[in-house]
Amino acid sequence: MKKILFIFGTRPEAIKLSPLILELRRFPKLFDVRVCVTAQHREMLDQVLRFFEINPDQDMDIMKKGQTLFDITAKSLLGLKGVVQSVAPDWVIVQGDTTTVFAASLAAFYLKIRVAHVEAGLRSFRKDSPFPEEMNRVMTTHLADLHFCPTENAKANLLREGIQTENIEVVGNTVIDALLYGVNKVKGHTADSFGKAFAAIDGRDFSKKIILVTGHRRENFGKPFEDICSALKELASRDNVAIIYPVHLNPNVRKPVFDILKGTDNVHLIEPLDYPAFIWLMEKSYLILTDSGGVQEEAPSLGKPVLVMREVTERTEGVDAGTAKLVGTDAKTIAREASMLLDDSEMYAAMARRKNPYGDGSSARRIREVLTEQ
Repeated sequence: MKKILFIFGTRPEAIKLSPLILELRRFPKLFDVRVCVTAQHREMLDQVLRFFEINPDQDMDIMKKGQTLFDITAKSLLGLKGVVQSVAPDWVIVQGDTTTVFAASLAAFYLKIRVAHVEAGLRSFRKDSPFPEEMNRVMTTHLADLHFCPTENAKANLLREGIQTENIEVVGNTVIDALLYGVNKVKGHTADSFGKAFAAIDGRDFSKKIILVTGHRRENFGKPFEDICSALKELASRDNVAIIYPVHLNPNVRKPVFDILKGTDNVHLIEPLDYPAFIWLMEKSYLILTDSGGVQEEAPSLGKPVLVMREVTERTEGVDAGTAKLVGTDAKTIAREASMLLDDSEMYAAMARRKNPYGDGSSARRIREVLTEQ
């Protein structure tokens, strides 16, 4: 039996690791599974854990108001020393590119515990974008012993950095496993099923072409967010469109969004959604505008074109496959590209019908099979 310690701290990590936790727990004679959360994010993390019915064995609860990257890194690293020592796992498993991922990998390395990195190999090749995620992921790569890549492109990135091919497995992305699990769970739901989540939205607006917006990237703080909001204001002038924007809790996001868009017709600014409500809304959407990484991966499985409001993306496979388009943060460009998809049914269909390059929903099984042989 192998003792496996999962360490994560944010909503995206929880979404992408939950299918793997559930998969390994199906085989209790092979795996002793433990879960530790740093709670780098608190409320949004807890929502996902409830949805997947996962109860952490250790909860470090490090989140505090106004926390900085220094706070998260130092508190995680110091706290994880005791956790990893007490569990003494055969493997520490981390996912993605958060500060928790880097701190957990470093703690395991210091204690000579092997690290398996899920969603390894993504690169933007700019250490300032996404910030600090690009460097968190790069540093984790060189601390990890086993690399689970979502695509062949990600594997190629690792090979160029000197990672040995026998330590790399291409398995797809577990976010698709999570999405398909979630879609099945919310099947048949209506807006009313999610309590107050959509209470501020007129039911008639769900008959319009819904543009779902998510945005929270640090590199977009300031003028880029103001430009994004200006683009949304222009798009909202169309009578057949309803823009729904679950606004991130970060004040650097909320201030420009509410200053520019509050009270605008056809724009609904709502609180962040829990995972099942967000999945349901993605399915109801016509088009998605985002600077999020996970949404770029999820939306193609639902046949939803994605406009990526960033200057660079480490998820180039979606752009190459035609499921996503990189549009930057210029207001005129965003409005123009979105308008073309709203007006040109052939262009829309060409994006919507593309195959998702990020997986087929079997990634957790593939990872479990590899771990069984380690």
